[in-house]
Amino acid sequence: MAIKFQYNKTSLNDLDKKLKARTRALPTIKSKESALRLEVKRAKADAEAKDRELDGKLRQMDGFARLFTEFRPDLIRVKDVRLEYYKIAGVKIPRLAGIDFEEKSYPLFGAPLWYADGLDLLKDLVRIGIESEIFSCKMQLLDTARKKTTQKVNLYEKVQIPGYNEAIRKIRRFIEDEENLAKSAQKIVKNRHAQEEDL
Repeated sequence: MAIKFQYNKTSLNDLDKKLKARTRALPTIKSKESALRLEVKRAKADAEAKDRELDGKLRQMDGFARLFTEFRPDLIRVKDVRLEYYKIAGVKIPRLAGIDFEEKSYPLFGAPLWYADGLDLLKDLVRIGIESEIFSCKMQLLDTARKKTTQKVNLYEKVQIPGYNEAIRKIRRFIEDEENLAKSAQKIVKNRHAQEEDL
């Protein structure tokens, strides 16, 4: 990325301001990147833990699998999943606030005894599954933000800051050369005037 500039003091001041802004922002962006990297690891561990918990519950349910052939699937459904949002290093992250289930009534004496426990087990499985999805979503959001922040750090460190330094160096040399030429021209004119006066 070539930095556009002109060989004058206005451009020099403008580039100097941009360089100072990026130099001041770089440590903050680096700390944001490391915080995001840590949060991505934490979210990944949480998602894996929820997946293991879900697998454990499903294995635990293997003994009940034949019983669930009698279960009426219309007895329970998810009515609403309530989420709340919070920010981690400027990234908006969802968190499970609650799950609303809609349960149909069933005859207590006509239904198998395990229906109440089956409903609780299904609610628990749904909750764990939704939490697992939320942790996966959290991990993706944080990882995307981390990648963007890493790109910005690299842009500042490897492209813009060195580019601005180089442009400022070129402008300063040009201005110094112009000033030296102007001083030399003044000396030449002064010497000519001095020679003309001597004659």
